Amino acid sequence: MATSAPTPILEIPPHTTPQLHHNLKHDNSVLALVVGNDSIYAGTQNGEIVVWQLGTFQKVHHIQAHKRSVMCLFLSDDGSLLFSSASDPIVNVWCPRSMNRLYEIYSTNDSFGDIFSVSYSSQHETVYYGAQNTSIQWVSLKDPSRRVSHDSPNHPDRRNHRFFDSRAVGGTSTPRPTDERYELIPRSHTVLETDKRANMLFAHFGYVYCMLVTKGSTAYTEPDEDVLISGGGDGTIKVWKLGGREIGPDGYEKGIEEIMVLGEEDAVSVMSLATDGSFLYSGRLGGKIELWDLDTKQKLRSIKAHKGDVMALQMGWGYLWSASRAGTACKHNTVHYGEYQRDSAENVSQKYQCLTQWKAHDGKILSSAVTTYDGNQMYITGASDNNVAIWMLKQGPATEQPSQEEEEDMMLTSLREFVSFKTISSRPEYAEDCRRGASFLRGLFKKLGADVDMLSNEDTLHHPVVLAKFSGKLEPAEKRKRILFYGHYDVVPADAKKSRWNNDPFQLTGTNGYLYGRGVSDNKGPIMAALYAVTDLVQAKSLDSDIVFLIEGQEESGSCGFKETVRKYKDRIGHIDYILLANSYWINDDTPCLTYGLRGVMHATVCVESRGPDLHSGVDGSYMVNEPLSDLMMLLTKLKGPRNRVMLPGFYDGILPLTAEEEARYDDIISVLMEQGNDNVSAETLKANLMARWREPNLTHHKVKVSGPDGSLISSHANAKISVRLVPGQEVEEVTKSLTSFLEKEFSNLESDNKLSVQIDNQAEPWLGDPSNYIFRTLEEALVQAWAPFSDEASNGASNGASNGTSNGTSNGTSNGTSNGVGTAKKVNMNGISINGTRVRKPLYIREGGSIPAIRFLEKEFSAPAAHLPCGQSSDSAHLDNERLRVVNLMKSREIFTYVFKKL
Repeated sequence: MATSAPTPILEIPPHTTPQLHHNLKHDNSVLALVVGNDSIYAGTQNGEIVVWQLGTFQKVHHIQAHKRSVMCLFLSDDGSLLFSSASDPIVNVWCPRSMNRLYEIYSTNDSFGDIFSVSYSSQHETVYYGAQNTSIQWVSLKDPSRRVSHDSPNHPDRRNHRFFDSRAVGGTSTPRPTDERYELIPRSHTVLETDKRANMLFAHFGYVYCMLVTKGSTAYTEPDEDVLISGGGDGTIKVWKLGGREIGPDGYEKGIEEIMVLGEEDAVSVMSLATDGSFLYSGRLGGKIELWDLDTKQKLRSIKAHKGDVMALQMGWGYLWSASRAGTACKHNTVHYGEYQRDSAENVSQKYQCLTQWKAHDGKILSSAVTTYDGNQMYITGASDNNVAIWMLKQGPATEQPSQEEEEDMMLTSLREFVSFKTISSRPEYAEDCRRGASFLRGLFKKLGADVDMLSNEDTLHHPVVLAKFSGKLEPAEKRKRILFYGHYDVVPADAKKSRWNNDPFQLTGTNGYLYGRGVSDNKGPIMAALYAVTDLVQAKSLDSDIVFLIEGQEESGSCGFKETVRKYKDRIGHIDYILLANSYWINDDTPCLTYGLRGVMHATVCVESRGPDLHSGVDGSYMVNEPLSDLMMLLTKLKGPRNRVMLPGFYDGILPLTAEEEARYDDIISVLMEQGNDNVSAETLKANLMARWREPNLTHHKVKVSGPDGSLISSHANAKISVRLVPGQEVEEVTKSLTSFLEKEFSNLESDNKLSVQIDNQAEPWLGDPSNYIFRTLEEALVQAWAPFSDEASNGASNGASNGTSNGTSNGTSNGTSNGVGTAKKVNMNGISINGTRVRKPLYIREGGSIPAIRFLEKEFSAPAAHLPCGQSSDSAHLDNERLRVVNLMKSREIFTYVFKKL
C-alpha cells in the first residue's frame, strides 16, 4: 500500500517528495483512473468503477460496470460523459454524477479481445476504442442508425462465436461462464452497435494499448481540430485525422486517417501517452520515456526514468509525472508549457531531469491522474496493491520547498501537527508532550488572531489550560454575546506496537474518506473545526460575538485541577452567555444528532488491609485470620442486589421522572434504529436498553488488586476500583457520602480487625440540557442546513448504494461532501421543521452514558446554558485502536460552528 511516509529514491534540492495526503483502499487492483471537477473515478480488476469525492474522499458510488477488468477510463472535455472499456467486448458511457449507464457500445467483429483504450472527440461526438486484435473502431453517439434493441442477436452475449462456440458433429459447445456479479451491471439507456465498416484493421501491428484525443497539437491539422493519438504494442505512435464518413475502396469508413507514424524503429511497446502543446511523451516498456515533436516528427529526447515499465504519464503544472510497474513515481522538469514556461535564460540541457523519485506503492502503478481542487494540486496514483494514493503538491511551478500551508487546507495541516503530539495525560512520561501540545495550541491561536493565556494552578502539577479569546466586531463590547467553547487536548494512550493500529497513531493518515490518528475524533478534530470556523467568520468580517476557547489538558484523566484553575482565573475568562462543546458521537453512522444529557460519575478505590505482612495460606491460614481479600469481597457483594440494583440507601430517590417529551425523543431514535436493521431486537427492548444506559444510574466493579506475588498467599492488602454512574437528580457529593457510610457500616458488621479506607479518585456531575432553549435551537438549524438535503423525500434517493444528494460543503468551499455519507439512505420518521419553506427532518436528540466532568461545572460556574454537538460517527473508535473521523464530518462540523458562532 502507499505509505504516509513515502521512501525517497532521488531528490534534487530544493525539490522534495510529495506528501501522501490521503489513501483510498479497495479490495482489487486499480487499473484505470480519471479525475473530474470534484470526483475521482477508478476502474478495478473486478470490473467495478468506484467513485470518491475530492475534498472529503468519501466513496459516493461503487458499481459493477463490466464483467471483466476495467482497462481504461476517459472523461469528456466538459466532464459530462465518462467512458469505460474492459477486457470484455463492451464500451460503456456513464453519467459521471449519477453513474447511470447511458450507452452500451459493442463491435460485431469476433475475436475482438480486450479493449485496452477508449477516447472521445466532443467535436465529432464519436467514441474511439482500441483493441487486442490491433484495430481501432468508432461509433457516433448521435447516429440513430447505430441504435439497436437491448436483445439484439448481434450482442456479444448472444451471438454465436465461430471459435469459442464451435462444436464437432455430435458434440457440444463449452458453456459460457456466468457470475452473479453480471446481474449487478446497470441496464443501459441506449445500445449502440458499431458498424462493421467503422473499423481500422491493423491500426498497429500490436495491441492498441493507449489513446488520447487532443486539439492543436500538430501543424498537420487545423489549430481547433481534434486529432486521435494511439500507442501500440508494435512500438509505434500514430496520429489520426478524424471525421470522415466516406466508404473507401476497401469497403471501410474513412472515420480516421493516418497522418503521422512515430517510432517505427523502436519495437518497444507504448503503454502510456501525454501531450504538452506540440510535444508528445510516450511511456514504454523497460522504464523509458520518449519525447516527440508533433510539428517536426522528430524524437527530441529519450529518458531512462524507471526500472519498471512506464504505465502512466501526466502533464501537470509545468512538470511531467510518470509512474511505473516497479511502484515508483517521478517528477520531471520540462520546457514550453504555457503559463508554466520557465525563464528562457535557464539551461535547456538540464530539462527533462528527474527531480524527485519515490516508492509510491507496494505494487505496480497502473494508472494516474492530476487535478487542482480547491486550490490544492494533487497527483493521484492507482496500483495493484489495491490503493489509490493522493499526493499533495506545492502550489505553482516554483521550485522552492512547499510549505504545509500551501499543500493542503490549513485546518487539515493544523490537525496533522496537533495529532503528532503524544498528549497522553494519564502517563507521567508524556508530561513534556502534553506541554508541547499546549504550546502548539497557544501558538496556533495566537497566529490566527486570538488573545491567548496559559492558565495553571500553581498549587498542583497539572497540565495548563489554554485560554484563547477572539473579539467580535459589535460595538460597544457590552452588547456582544460571549460563547465559550470547551475542549481538551489530551488523549488516551495508543501503542502501535502492542495494538492493532494500521498506522502510526500519532501520524495523521487519510484512508477512504477518513482521517486516522489518536485524538482525531476525541477531541482534536472538533477543536480544529471550531477554531477554523471562527477564522472563517473573522476573515469574512462576520464575527459579532466574542468566542472564548477553554481547552484543558487532563479531561481523559478526570479533569484534575480544572475546577481550581477555572475558579482562580474566572475574572480573566469573563462572563459567559453560552457554552458549547463537541466531544461525542452520533448514535449510528448515518444520522446527525445533538446530545442533551450525560451521566455523571464517581470513581472510588475501596481498600482493606491488615496490620501484618503477607502470610502463607497453609502455614498461617485459619478461621481466626481475617483475610483482607475476603473482607473486600464481602463488602463488594453488598453494593448490588438482585437485578443489579444498587443497595445504597436512597440511591434512586432523586431521579427525574420520564416526561412525555423525553419519551417522544426515544421513540424517534428507536424508529431510526429499527429501520436501519435491528431485526433481532424488539423496539421495546431496544428502548429499554437505551434508557438503562442513558437515564438510569449504575455501579460497576472494575478490578481488584492484591499485595504479594501469585501463589498460596493471604494478601495483607486488597483494593478494588469501582465507579458509580449518576443521572440528573442525583448529587455526586450526596452519593459519595452515602457510599462511604454504607461501606463503613457493612465493614463494622464483619467484626474484622482489618482496616477499611475509601478513596474518592474523581467526580463528575450529571448534566441535562434543555433542547428547547436558544442554543439548541440554533444548533438544530445549523445541522439541518449543513447536512441538507435532510428531508424524508431526500433520504429515499439512493443510487448504487450512495445518496445522490450533495451540499456545498464548508463555508469557504473546502468540501463538496455528500449529504449522508456512504450507504443507502434510510427514510426517518421524525418531526420536521421548516427551512426556507421546505419541510426537513430534525436531528436526533440523544443522551449518553458516559461523562464529561467539566460541562455541568462550567454551567454552574458561569450561570450559562450548555449544548453538546457530536461531530463524529458511532464507528469512530474513540479510545480504541484505529480511531478515526470522517473528512466530511470534520468539514460539516466547521460549517455548523460557523453558523452557530455567527447567529449566537
